[in-house]
Amino acid sequence: MSLEKIHKVYFIGVGGIGMSALARYFNAIGKEVLGYDKTETILTNQLEKEGVNIHYTDSPTLIPSELDLVVYTPAVSKDLKEYKHCWEKGYVMKKRSEVLGIITNESFTLAVAGTHGKTTTSSILAHALKRSIGCNAFLGGILKNYNTNVLLTENAEKTVVEADEYDRSFLELHPNMAIITSMDADHLDIYGDHSKFLESFELFSRQIRPGGSLILNKQLENKLNPGCDVITYSISEKADYYLENIKVVDGYYVFNVQAQSGLISDIKFGLPGRHNVENAIAAIAAADQLKVSHQEIKSALESFKGIKRRFEYIIKNHDLVYIDDYAHHPEELKATISSVKELYPENKITGVFQPHLYSRTKDFADDFAKSLDLLNELILLDIYPSRELPIEGVTSEMLLRKVTIKNKSISTKAELIPELRQRKLEVLLTMGAGDIDKLVEPIKNELLN
Repeated sequence: MSLEKIHKVYFIGVGGIGMSALARYFNAIGKEVLGYDKTETILTNQLEKEGVNIHYTDSPTLIPSELDLVVYTPAVSKDLKEYKHCWEKGYVMKKRSEVLGIITNESFTLAVAGTHGKTTTSSILAHALKRSIGCNAFLGGILKNYNTNVLLTENAEKTVVEADEYDRSFLELHPNMAIITSMDADHLDIYGDHSKFLESFELFSRQIRPGGSLILNKQLENKLNPGCDVITYSISEKADYYLENIKVVDGYYVFNVQAQSGLISDIKFGLPGRHNVENAIAAIAAADQLKVSHQEIKSALESFKGIKRRFEYIIKNHDLVYIDDYAHHPEELKATISSVKELYPENKITGVFQPHLYSRTKDFADDFAKSLDLLNELILLDIYPSRELPIEGVTSEMLLRKVTIKNKSISTKAELIPELRQRKLEVLLTMGAGDIDKLVEPIKNELLN
């Protein structure tokens, strides 16, 4: 498919984080961009302000009669009227991952994969390259430095992409360099079991172009057999890139990284949590491989402001701290809650968690409970179904029974703010990948009044 021949693009599910990045890309290069989403959000409102024509009713009559390309997300039901209409009309229809593969096919591509850590790692890397050698980037989060999830640089020769393992989407990519941060089991509704999940990561690693390389978390070294050179990184042991002498100074982590090009010393990095330091080491390794100077790497990490909904401070004052995070996998919950406990060891931590997907809750219920046990207080919201139908016996009540801490309860979204109003909060943490983000601003306004 030639991008030059595409003039009008229609997105089914335009408000998704990956879909919106592609919509912004086509809009930026002068294409007419239209789309449907079932829910109006802050992100869809921003897209409309940028010139994307969006509607929120599943109605084929709202779709233009002539389209050059229809892009859809696998999360969209095939029973959607608009999907059926586009299929019956014979429009060229491609999944988001296919389109991303086409866009990146002609460029030097750096793809970041992993059950968790990929958004932070790819964002740090994109920020470092944007400030030094220039790059385009398609990311799974909104970078605070730029207030967008897509970065475009004129005549850029490098493209950073977040490689999504859901629905094996990352197998549409053929990167020159890849990073794999983690391979904890997830999406078992798609893969069936962990072995098939690992197999897909190996297939991804084997799609690296000839002469390319894989930057791999050293803990994963014996779990893959990639067909290319492997460069390892670690926060806890010696590797091709590894951490030295970490400390906290004035709210920053300050550390050294022993790199293949030599010691990079006194790196200042403001994101909380050692898991984020590990993500930073992966990004440093990729930038160093591309000959970005040590000083440019250090400057990029110090100036990186983070990603919305990744350990985002909503309120931070003497009386109350409120942090919002996208965490929706047990390991992500564990990392986020552990980071909060490290930062605020003397404070009571109240967590609000919205489980995401019935299948994920069913598959990892015991692990979710262990991670949530790290809190002092827990409020569980109902499971966010996304693309799924309910599974008998899989509920938030089922999950709550597995949690062992005493101060635990269930709440609806409507009841949450009145519930929080009655509590003496010290550190509040909201977590989840569903629509809990819509509650962040109302919670903030309530707590500040």
